[in-house]
Amino acid sequence: MKLTIQAHNVELTDWLRQYVEKKIGRLERYLPDIDEARVELREEKTRSAQDRAVAQVTLRVRGTILRAEERSGDMFASIDAVTDKLERRIERFKGKRARNSKRAVSHAAAVYEAVLAPEMEETAAATVVRTKRFEIYPMSVDEAIEQMELLGHDFFIFLNADEGAVNVVYRRRDGNYGLLQPELA
Repeated sequence: MKLTIQAHNVELTDWLRQYVEKKIGRLERYLPDIDEARVELREEKTRSAQDRAVAQVTLRVRGTILRAEERSGDMFASIDAVTDKLERRIERFKGKRARNSKRAVSHAAAVYEAVLAPEMEETAAATVVRTKRFEIYPMSVDEAIEQMELLGHDFFIFLNADEGAVNVVYRRRDGNYGLLQPELA
């Protein structure tokens, strides 16, 4: 597993690096085929001191992406919380992969993460502040929903293998899912 640690507004000491390596290395017990792990540690300036230390971990596993983020007042507590959350996601991922033996998730080649742009403050003239390009792969609607859940997003853009068109699945407020199928006018 290739491990990358990035620190923003945080001093990455040897002790902190070793702690992250130990915690992320523990995830290999649950999922031994992790290709890459990217850890982002940052201190944010927030009103609440309990949400300043942010740890975000992104795992790439044979084309599938699992991501989790946690905030707390202490960086070590954030790291502990994010690894616990990832352990739960890995268990859910492995369970779904076993149940969907007709077409394994690992062969569906997941879409790179589609990150929601940071919330823009309302201004008179809104501008595009970020552009993100990503590859999309053919998959079924069920696989797209699973990938969206693994990423922890509210929506997911994918190439619908049945329709041959770009679609979007999203989580509705009532807990169900919606599917957007655009048509050219």
